[in-house]
Amino acid sequence: MTSLIRVQTDALEPWQEIAKFQTDNFNGHTDFGATATFVGTMRDLNEGDEVFEMTLEHYPAMTEKKLAEIVVEAESKWPLLHTLLMHRVGIIKPADPIVLVAVWSAHRAAAFDACRFLMEALKHQAPFWKKENLVSGQSRWIAKNTPGIS
Repeated sequence: MTSLIRVQTDALEPWQEIAKFQTDNFNGHTDFGATATFVGTMRDLNEGDEVFEMTLEHYPAMTEKKLAEIVVEAESKWPLLHTLLMHRVGIIKPADPIVLVAVWSAHRAAAFDACRFLMEALKHQAPFWKKENLVSGQSRWIAKNTPGIS
């Protein structure tokens, strides 16, 4: 099993990262029957206000430790072969990819369920702080994340 967790300030290119991860880690193995992915992007509208950019902050040691714990939990619940979790920090513009979660498993149910779990756990447990800069000229720190649909 291979896992990669990365928090970065550089632009995130999800499909290139997935292809690179497979090239670097699969070593010709084709034992996976399912790949589930989630790519989260920045919206230009939140709480009824237009947002022109967001600053995402984190405390590296704390954030990376929590992300690793979340991945270990997912890998203990589902038969995953590979896990890729990447998150942006810094200044982000609307439509920029912020987060990538990708999992590989022999079967689709495990891949879907683990991908969903990883994203929801990340959103609600990982210590990231978001500051939105609004078109109106105001700025605000976001106190809560958007809930996932059950």
